Amino acid sequence: MSPVSATPQPRFEGTERYVATPELKMAVNAALALQRPLLIKGEPGTGKTMLAEEVAAALGRPLLQWHIKSTTKAHQGLYEYDAVSRLRDSQLGDEKVRDIRNYIVRGVLWEAFESEQPVVVLIDEIDKADIEFPNDLLRELDRMEFHVYETQQTVKARHRPLIIITSNNEKDLPDAFLRRCFFHYISFPDRDTLQAIVDVHFPGIREGVLRAALDTFFTLRDIPGLKKKPSTSEFLDWLQLLVSEGVPAERVGGGDDLPTLAGALLKNEQDLSLIERLSAMNRARR
Repeated sequence: MSPVSATPQPRFEGTERYVATPELKMAVNAALALQRPLLIKGEPGTGKTMLAEEVAAALGRPLLQWHIKSTTKAHQGLYEYDAVSRLRDSQLGDEKVRDIRNYIVRGVLWEAFESEQPVVVLIDEIDKADIEFPNDLLRELDRMEFHVYETQQTVKARHRPLIIITSNNEKDLPDAFLRRCFFHYISFPDRDTLQAIVDVHFPGIREGVLRAALDTFFTLRDIPGLKKKPSTSEFLDWLQLLVSEGVPAERVGGGDDLPTLAGALLKNEQDLSLIERLSAMNRARR
């Protein structure tokens, strides 16, 4: 890794649209100061991807996004050689086949390295890829350069980008990769933090509706045996529906039945059945 720059680094202090805890802001600023990738873990729906968007906006930097799939290979973030197009063009007698550079497709990291200004790079859901994927990027992320074998050129970063990597913890990441990152786990927001998030998205919401929604939401999350606990983003979707449908506070929780518009919170039949059975048991006790 190159030496840490003595130039004062910009700082992230949150944005009007994103409620960042002091610990999260400290993690972003530590990654900026150390010039290391920031690895963010947390439950799905806790705002990991949105963090990269808001950091880029707050720092005034372009955001380049690389969304990882199970089939994604590390070299695709650098570049790809389109041999199929070159073969087709050669069969058609196209003159551009003489220059192999016409068939080099730049990846997100190439674009970031050659940017005229510092950028933020989001590598989203890295744990979806093969276990070797993170290790295959170690050299490039360390040295901020890579070699293009087809053209015999070396691409070096003009500015070290801030790289934000998200993971849903679906699989363990290699130790060698973890050593090179600054790590932060986004804990699920407590009631006060979630209310602060709601205040950003729904200013002026009726207090009774919000209180009933928060009570119902945290009660659901505390139920043992749920296959998928509702997330922050699902709570915001549900709250939007409650507001748009004008649901009164007394109907939010659904009484002894499922919560009103429960499909925004519960996303599989096992959890719906579990809540229905528990509701039936509560009614039977009365």
